[in-house]
Amino acid sequence: MTKTYDALIIGGGHNGLTCAFYLAKAGMRVRVLERRHIVGGAAVTEEFHPGFRNSTASYTVSLLRPKVIADMRLHDYGYRVIERTISNFFPFENDYVKLGGAPGRTEKEFARFSKKDAEAYPKYDAALEKVANVLRDLSLQIPPNVGGGVSSLIAAAKQGWPMAKMDIAVQRDLLDIFTKSARAFLDGWFEDDRVQSAFAFDAVVGNYAGVSTPGSAYVLLHHVFGEVNGKLGAWGHSVGGMGAITQAMARACEDAGVEISLEAPVAQVLVDGGKVTGVKLESGEEIAASVVASNAGPALLYRQLVDPSDLDDDFKRRIKGFKTCSGTFRMNVALSELPDFTVLPGKAQAEHHTAGIIIAPGMDYMDQAFIDAQQHGWSKKPIVEIKIPSTVDDSLAPPGQHVASLFCQQFDPAVDWDTHREAVADLIIDTVTDHAPNFKQAVIARQIHSPLDLERKFGLIGGDIMHGTMGLDQLWAARPVLGHGDYRGPIKGLYMCGAGTHPGGGVTGAPGHNAAAAILADRPMIRKILRS
Repeated sequence: MTKTYDALIIGGGHNGLTCAFYLAKAGMRVRVLERRHIVGGAAVTEEFHPGFRNSTASYTVSLLRPKVIADMRLHDYGYRVIERTISNFFPFENDYVKLGGAPGRTEKEFARFSKKDAEAYPKYDAALEKVANVLRDLSLQIPPNVGGGVSSLIAAAKQGWPMAKMDIAVQRDLLDIFTKSARAFLDGWFEDDRVQSAFAFDAVVGNYAGVSTPGSAYVLLHHVFGEVNGKLGAWGHSVGGMGAITQAMARACEDAGVEISLEAPVAQVLVDGGKVTGVKLESGEEIAASVVASNAGPALLYRQLVDPSDLDDDFKRRIKGFKTCSGTFRMNVALSELPDFTVLPGKAQAEHHTAGIIIAPGMDYMDQAFIDAQQHGWSKKPIVEIKIPSTVDDSLAPPGQHVASLFCQQFDPAVDWDTHREAVADLIIDTVTDHAPNFKQAVIARQIHSPLDLERKFGLIGGDIMHGTMGLDQLWAARPVLGHGDYRGPIKGLYMCGAGTHPGGGVTGAPGHNAAAAILADRPMIRKILRS
């Protein structure tokens, strides 16, 4: 062992940095071990073509918890988010839908298609907000460890009590969201397919499923519990890209005393007598610590970094069955001009260019995308969200030119992506060009991240941007495995602090925050006193 620390963090993603910060502020000596040349995990900003920079993987912000922002004083380190003028723009064959903007705009938009839907929208929004508040409250709480005795029962009762106090209508909505498909849930609110599609898209973001897949309604909810600059449910752009967030976090960590090591990939978690003793790097260096927290997902941690002999048979079987597949294909493109949409013509920058531009024209379209992926490996007509951050942040591209993020569904990770990645990238470009005829010729360069690329580059097993699917069987106390939903692994001193734990995927900081709380709660009292 070359050095000894109180805690080691495997992976310098945003949750790893968050966990490291809280531990260091509590007086622990902490070192973050990042395998890449840059800190930030999937929330990084990189140049992918000369003069063109973009958020390489994660690309928009909303879910980052205000408590984490405040505790880490991220605004002092340059954190700044610009809210979208309108939230989303959906081009259809002969029309379009815009969401958000000034109060009442969404209702007016829906009234073009259905007066009933326009009247239903404020009620839907209010109902969803009440349920989203449940997630906000739970997101920064450690789930009860099922099988953990009386204390776990008390914790479960405490976390469940706010739901028990809700009126019956909200409880019904909560049950619907956790059990129904997005289509079935939205059918209860709206009648027009275009209106339904505007909400159903959130149900397939990072979710290898169709809008008719049972349980997909929950993923819809997961994407609306965030906020930007105090505005609930809003999404925005981090100035400087998503990497600006993690760079701010890294500076906050360093000021708190955290040591961050780049190009330091971990090869193995070292265990002796059922307890963590440290880690071994790929270089052969061994580093000692009685606490190791993994920002890497549970599938990577327990299938690759922990020796199977250190795990019991039941846990090995459970973690082998832990599902990792978000069906995501991610691209970044450099553009010579803005896309000119057939249904809303014009290359001059307009409000729809600053929004999330979503190619998902219809509920059946989204279901068929999933069916195609199951049958053929990828969608013949993919679901594509386009975000053009250079419309609000001119630091990302040369004057008069732009960068765009293309977030695409549905793509089976089992495909031979080394063979098919370029052809599928062409298909995605063509899909956007069907709606904006100038798009293909405007592409100067592109960066491709197939599911396999996401796994190789960012350690996302199966290309899963959520570190594990967000089904009911892999949520809350069952994330990643029932009995270990409290961030504590089956090996003493080994913790999980990434998105493969509660509350799940997205740039939230919540798993890192909660894991740090669990680690600090487990510290021997005498050590706490000496450190204080």
